[in-house]
Amino acid sequence: MMTITGTWLLETWRRHETDGTVSYPFGETPQGMLIYTPDGHMAVQMVEAERPRLDTDNPIGGTLQERADAYSSCLAYFGRYELDGTSVIHRLDGSLFENWAGTAQVRPATLDGDQLILHVVDPQTGHVTNEIAWRRPQPGPNAEPCDGSETAP
Repeated sequence: MMTITGTWLLETWRRHETDGTVSYPFGETPQGMLIYTPDGHMAVQMVEAERPRLDTDNPIGGTLQERADAYSSCLAYFGRYELDGTSVIHRLDGSLFENWAGTAQVRPATLDGDQLILHVVDPQTGHVTNEIAWRRPQPGPNAEPCDGSETAP
């Protein structure tokens, strides 16, 4: 059984088109983090490395076009997860893409050492359309395991 609990950093997001070409939806150097908790919760955030900045400091401000550009360069969702053989099922409670909220997103997965690759399969063709590669980060020099008993200052 795969052990995926913990934090993962985004390496690449490759999209495979039906004509055989490969594209990178958030560019070749996207940023992101995927977290699987021991109690079955998960959260993911993926962004383009060079996102457009809004002409405001208000996180809910900006013009419609600025917000549309920001939305188009980010993907985020959260919920619960479970393992089913070689797949991870993300049961989404909320998502930046609202159509996914309340759905189960099945991700066939490959775990090789510190790399986790999640696949998105087109349900009608069975063709892999996206490969999202994640890597476990190396602990920092001052990192200590958290047992949940620590309190924030």
